[in-house]
Amino acid sequence: MARILVIDDHDTLREGMTVTLTRSGHAVSAVRGGADGLAAYRKAPFDLVVTDLKMDGMDGIAVTQALKALDAAAVVMVVTAFGTIETAVKAMQEGAYDFITKPFTPDVLRAKVDKGLELASTKRRVEKLEARTAAHDADAALSHGSLVGDSEPMQRLLTQARKAAQSDATVLVRGESGTGKELIARMLHQQSPRRDGPFVVVHCAALAETLLESELFGHERGSFTGAVKRKLGRFELADQGTLFLDEIGEIPHSVQTKLLRVLQEKEIQRVGGEETLKVDVRVVSATHRDLQAEVKAGRFREDLYYRLHIVPLTLPPLRERPEDIPALARHFVSKHAPRVNRRIQGLEEDALRALARHAWPGNVRELENVVEQALVFAEGEMLTPADLPAHLTGGAPRMDAGLPVPHGDRPLPEILEDLERQLIARAYEKAAGVKTETARLLGIKTSALYYKLEKYGFLPKGTPPEEG
Repeated sequence: MARILVIDDHDTLREGMTVTLTRSGHAVSAVRGGADGLAAYRKAPFDLVVTDLKMDGMDGIAVTQALKALDAAAVVMVVTAFGTIETAVKAMQEGAYDFITKPFTPDVLRAKVDKGLELASTKRRVEKLEARTAAHDADAALSHGSLVGDSEPMQRLLTQARKAAQSDATVLVRGESGTGKELIARMLHQQSPRRDGPFVVVHCAALAETLLESELFGHERGSFTGAVKRKLGRFELADQGTLFLDEIGEIPHSVQTKLLRVLQEKEIQRVGGEETLKVDVRVVSATHRDLQAEVKAGRFREDLYYRLHIVPLTLPPLRERPEDIPALARHFVSKHAPRVNRRIQGLEEDALRALARHAWPGNVRELENVVEQALVFAEGEMLTPADLPAHLTGGAPRMDAGLPVPHGDRPLPEILEDLERQLIARAYEKAAGVKTETARLLGIKTSALYYKLEKYGFLPKGTPPEEG
């Protein structure tokens, strides 16, 4: 059933079109003038607008122009008398898809409307495809890979995940930062009956409250400063598929309330809109927080917690499955060596033993970063202990002396910042202090290198770029 808006100041014609289109199974709203029509469209966009060309006040051309400015995807058909066809053509130049000449039969009206609704459906599909592509591009910088591990904790988790994938139940993935929660969510989608639908990701912790609401539910044009066009939310983009809400424990209370309603009612409203839209989405969420403790502290809604916690899956930290470290390290060499250092074929046993001794507070993500860093500086065909960061091997420190060793109670950003500083220090030393060569080794712009060298104290603030 399509939503159609009829705008005509001629009562008989307006009522006749309304009856014809209603009998065809459409939901029809009818108004007498252009201003009323625009007001109705602002409240909730329609699939199709049928407007008379000659009306008092705002005529059909002005209505078409205003609708296209409001919503570039608006589909408009104008109704005109025989003697004003040239004006109807002008309306098409302004964005109308077609015109119909009075007098017309109900069959002609239905045929023209069907053509317009087919166009509207195509535009909606293109809009969703473009939005999904943009969402995919925004997430492309994330590191994705295989779920690697033969340890008993990992195999137990994978068995539970395969069973959960076959249901449509809401899943809450728990685990420390860097354990691979998004990979589990992708596995749940790929092994589910929804595998042919979209998999859409929202990183809740990365967005401010107003942006998060718009990202989840979409917004209408003009609903807030900067909303220059209508935007589909991630729930709409994930229709018939899976929506992954990463770091669900970070969302503010106001968004928690709206999210609970979506989970209960399976419907959304865009920010600034009044139309209720049905969505068919499976929700998988993830958090590194203890949500039960957050509920007790009053920071997380208890009813939302139980909605999300229907099927819990807990990822073990890497320190609880050290037997998986060699397989993971080899996997990351295979993943990154073709891009970073093609000479490298694998890891020496001494290097694997050094990796196995580390506690890995940053979990699998930290291990991947360490392997990629080692690949940058390795000279032979195998990674050796000498290629690993000094804090893993107990080797003599060089420029990176004095860096604090990561501990389990440190947040992951601090750990990764330490690793970045070590990586820059080793590249700077290998390049004998030549900035352009250091930047080349690291694969970054020289301007970005100067910022990082100043940030980590290798250069005084405001050092001018070297010439040549």
